[in-house]
Amino acid sequence: MPDALDPAASSENGASAPDRPRVAVVFGGRSGEHTISCATAAGVLSAIDRQRYEVLPVGITPSGKWVLVDDDPSALELRDDAPPVEITADGLGRGELAMRLGGGAPVALTAEGPSVLGEIDVVLPLLHGPYGEDGTIQGLLEMLGLPYVGCGVLASAAGMDKQVTKVLLADAGIPTAPHVVVGPHAWRRESEAILEACQSLDYPLFVKPARAGSSLGITKVDRPEDLRAAIEAAREVDPKVLVESGITGREIEVAVLGGRGDEPPRVAEPGEIVMDASQGAGEFYDYETKYLAHDAVAMVCPARISPAERELLMETAARAFEALGAEGLTRVDFFLTPQGQAIVNEVNTMPGFTPYSMYPYMWQVSGLSYGELVTELIELARTRSTDVNR
Repeated sequence: MPDALDPAASSENGASAPDRPRVAVVFGGRSGEHTISCATAAGVLSAIDRQRYEVLPVGITPSGKWVLVDDDPSALELRDDAPPVEITADGLGRGELAMRLGGGAPVALTAEGPSVLGEIDVVLPLLHGPYGEDGTIQGLLEMLGLPYVGCGVLASAAGMDKQVTKVLLADAGIPTAPHVVVGPHAWRRESEAILEACQSLDYPLFVKPARAGSSLGITKVDRPEDLRAAIEAAREVDPKVLVESGITGREIEVAVLGGRGDEPPRVAEPGEIVMDASQGAGEFYDYETKYLAHDAVAMVCPARISPAERELLMETAARAFEALGAEGLTRVDFFLTPQGQAIVNEVNTMPGFTPYSMYPYMWQVSGLSYGELVTELIELARTRSTDVNR
């Protein structure tokens, strides 16, 4: 079974200032998780080793424009008492980016005129959801020959689509919740047949957009008469929807970090999400509970589970990582049933990375600080080939 990472391996001193690798931290994006991506960037920009790396913050607006952003993590933080953060070309952005025709370094189009940005050594894409976590930006960076943090095109796309994830995991013999797929065209043609097929599942049902994260668009359904409305609500986020049987079990998460060279992936101590309804937690781990009701959620790590359960979860998480062909990082979310079965809920190829997110917390408990984790991910990216046929 993979062991937790030895923090000593990432604690060496960085390069001298003139030789610092240049890291473009990319965040925001076109998905419904724009604000969460900005909050992730706030944490990473605060923690990244400035003695070791030169940092270039780059925001993507909800309309898809790439802009330079001031290196001010506090402006990107998610707060209960403030409006959602949004990158705009004339707000947080301070100059639109453009590629030079004929090649060369990109330029920033600012009020003072165009300025050349210089070379980028590695990209740290902190984009959640479609147009970032789904293989799109990964494909762009592959075409440009730029090393980047995280999973490649195929693993990112497969991890984003919950149905495709289930197919790959099933092929590897890894259990997931029983489900029915609601395709965009099939729903318009045969919604009654789909609703009938869903009655073979065990209530309560969970209706989810197939290609979204941060619990956006998810509904718990206790009665058959509420199922149609839940599917329609999920279709507003993604026209492809999954309807899953509810699984009775504890919600355990496991952080996986890519191995060096030919080494197997490394796995942190499993953590458990424990919710307190008296403090505002919802019926399940929804968007509000995840990001706004901080007092309602406790992240217990190491999870209070038996040695056999710990070994099963860690081994299964590593197998899921490899089943998707993942690189860099993933978080594998499980239901641990009363019978001791580990059922994968989903695999996140760009998990929440805010200072209060479970992924960095599990590595912190396992001996790797937030800053050391960021360094490790960047260094993994720098040693990875940019050849798609690698």
